[in-house]
Amino acid sequence: MSEQKGGIFSFYFKSNLLVRILIGLIVGAIFGIVFQNASQAIEFLQPFGDLFIRLLKMIMVPVIVCTLIVGTSSISPAQLGKVGVKIIIFYLLTSLFAIIIGLFVGTVIAPGEGMMLENIAGTAKEAKAPTLVQILLDIVPTNPFGSVAKGEVLPTICFCVFFGIALAFCRDSKDEKVKNSADVVFSFFEGMSEVMFKVVGWVMQYAPIGVFALIFIVFSKSGADAFGPLLSVTISVYIGLLLQIVLVYCVICLIYKLSPIKFLKKVRPPMVTAFVTRSSGATIPVSMETAEKDMGVPRSIFGFTIPVGATINMDGTTIYLGVCAIFIANIVGVPLNFSQQLTVVLTAVLASIGTAGVPGAGAIMLLMVLESVGLKVEAGSVVAIAYGMILGIDAILDMGRTSMNVVGDMVGAVIVAKSENELDMEAWNR
Repeated sequence: MSEQKGGIFSFYFKSNLLVRILIGLIVGAIFGIVFQNASQAIEFLQPFGDLFIRLLKMIMVPVIVCTLIVGTSSISPAQLGKVGVKIIIFYLLTSLFAIIIGLFVGTVIAPGEGMMLENIAGTAKEAKAPTLVQILLDIVPTNPFGSVAKGEVLPTICFCVFFGIALAFCRDSKDEKVKNSADVVFSFFEGMSEVMFKVVGWVMQYAPIGVFALIFIVFSKSGADAFGPLLSVTISVYIGLLLQIVLVYCVICLIYKLSPIKFLKKVRPPMVTAFVTRSSGATIPVSMETAEKDMGVPRSIFGFTIPVGATINMDGTTIYLGVCAIFIANIVGVPLNFSQQLTVVLTAVLASIGTAGVPGAGAIMLLMVLESVGLKVEAGSVVAIAYGMILGIDAILDMGRTSMNVVGDMVGAVIVAKSENELDMEAWNR
């Protein structure tokens, strides 16, 4: 009897989150189109959508702090030698190319252009345009705790990276007292990170309801015209991912005299696994097995580069951030200028260091990027509605960007092994 009572809830929580979010999106869009300008329904559902936005904002800063500190402090100073420097530079450069590609595709295709939502939620929020000098100065916080409390993105990232690196050096100290104290601090943040992942999981369980509410409101007020921009942003992201493979990964393989076709064939298992699981962290075992058996990368290299890549290399996510930032800016009616696009580049590259390798983490990072250019996601605002539209299709975008993240990790492992003359060419040529 108790099983029957809990049947509905049991089915909900055990069913695939991706499916539930897509159902929320589709049902919300259908009902919104059917019930045009349903003021009472909108008034009823608005708090559910606002609650989802508030939950996301609640976890944004803790997730950033915990993942960044744990990610950077996990890299031991001993490993930050020749191989470490190579792979980190490689990851940062490919992430830089990725965000540039994302912004380029977003600018050319211009998803969301022409769909103005000012009439839906009042006046669009004006985006601030800080100068380049101010952007660079604002990266360094005068009061890191104040920056964390205020939700200031770039200063928080900067402090957490410094803190994480310092913690890594303390953990490697020969002074037993310093080492033990640092290990305690690391264990604390590692535990906090696990706790925040659990909270993120709970928040994402509410996502289908929040997405349904937000999408219903959009389609009820805008009608079927709202579908076009969602399709255009999806196409834009996947075009960006394809360009990253062709223009960056394949070119890098050619530079190091490796067959890009062979690489793409060998990388399919981790790529497909990442696409299905939407988690670069969960794909690590498959990636390592492929690197060793199919690609000929030695354990000493892939054992370091792939786990680090799962933490700091998020090429797919940065493409997604670039496209979606332009989409939301266009749909709000405040196109990003050069200074703001530069801010997106800096924020996305730095944020890629701490993007957790778990499903949906990119949506949190998008929130962070929007905040960095002055597009505040506040309950009831036009930016929140546009952000909700992205969340409605985030699962579809997440599959593609996670696959790209993993492919980028594999490229890094192969290239570093080749540059160190440790790549088993016999295994590679099989």
